Amino acid sequence: MSPIPERAKLHIAMVVFQTGYAGNHVIVRYALNLGVSKLVFPLYRTIVAFSVLAPSAYFLEKKERPAMKISFLIQFFLLGLVGITLNQGFYIFGLDNTSPTFASATENVVPAVSFLMAALLGIEKVEWKRKDGIAKVVGTIVSVAGSLVITLYKGPTIYEPSLRLVNQPIKAEETEEQNKNWTLGCLCLMGHCLCWSSWIVLQSPLLKKYPARFSFVSYSCFFAVIQFFGISAYFERDLERWKIISGGELYALLYTGLVGSAMVFAIQIYVVERGGPLFVSAYLPLQTLIAAVLATLALGEHFYLGGCGVCSQILPAFQKLSNNFSKLKFVYADIDECPETTRHIRYTPTFQFYRDGEKVDEMFGAGEQRLHDRLWLHS
Repeated sequence: MSPIPERAKLHIAMVVFQTGYAGNHVIVRYALNLGVSKLVFPLYRTIVAFSVLAPSAYFLEKKERPAMKISFLIQFFLLGLVGITLNQGFYIFGLDNTSPTFASATENVVPAVSFLMAALLGIEKVEWKRKDGIAKVVGTIVSVAGSLVITLYKGPTIYEPSLRLVNQPIKAEETEEQNKNWTLGCLCLMGHCLCWSSWIVLQSPLLKKYPARFSFVSYSCFFAVIQFFGISAYFERDLERWKIISGGELYALLYTGLVGSAMVFAIQIYVVERGGPLFVSAYLPLQTLIAAVLATLALGEHFYLGGCGVCSQILPAFQKLSNNFSKLKFVYADIDECPETTRHIRYTPTFQFYRDGEKVDEMFGAGEQRLHDRLWLHS
């Protein structure tokens, strides 16, 4: 049985990622309907994720974990603040005032914001004279346009479920709709998208210095737990709001912690390292489609004509993915002789990677597996 190609692994990982996170939208909405605290719930969710990621990091990365430095701790603190604390905080307040489909749809601006940030930081180059460079820009514009359609245009109902899988507890639908502040929800979700884009892009350069992925995410979660606890302890003084009082709340907490956080964080950092930040963000339209279907079936949300705008986001996303892997035109290997004092290693190969006559990467002393991974990354 032949092994799964590396590129296929990334695509499979992102499909699992987006499917799991689409379910996260619906589960968090269900938890909010149960009346959970919007400050305490993210804290418990992050604790669950940390309790899974930290042991994995300790046992799996003992040998490859770099020595900790103050600069790393500062960066992990900031990544935890931007990527988890503010990200989830904006998200849950935005979702509370909108819907799972709307929240997922607004996240489709993440590829455009990530692309802009990566280009400004020099992580991603915009090749205006190449077809794939133009395709990335056009695909981003079309994807954002589809996001605006599903966000701003509701349209007539094209599907109204007669039966929902989960009954609405506590709140009646009419009261719930009246209590929503749509403008506040939109602003919070925009803040969520900005934080998520920053998190995806900023992970890439730090991963080159600190390649232990589980430890990377665990430190970010650790600082996020501290930040969430400080915020929750200050603003949520009612101890009753800290209690998990039903099986539904416990189920929602376990799903969001294990799947929506731990699994998603692990897959995201794996794909960012091997495929780049744009590879992660380009798959978001798939999540919107799945979230819309799940929200309609599970929570009885109406599916509106404007929701079809997500279809215009999927093709440009996969077009960007395919253009991201344009072929290497030339690979050059230079051999430098090591000092005579070296007994066992007489030569250090220097591999230079070229695309369209321009050097795009370089690596030294690569073993077979590292060379294979790098060749795949640029193929």
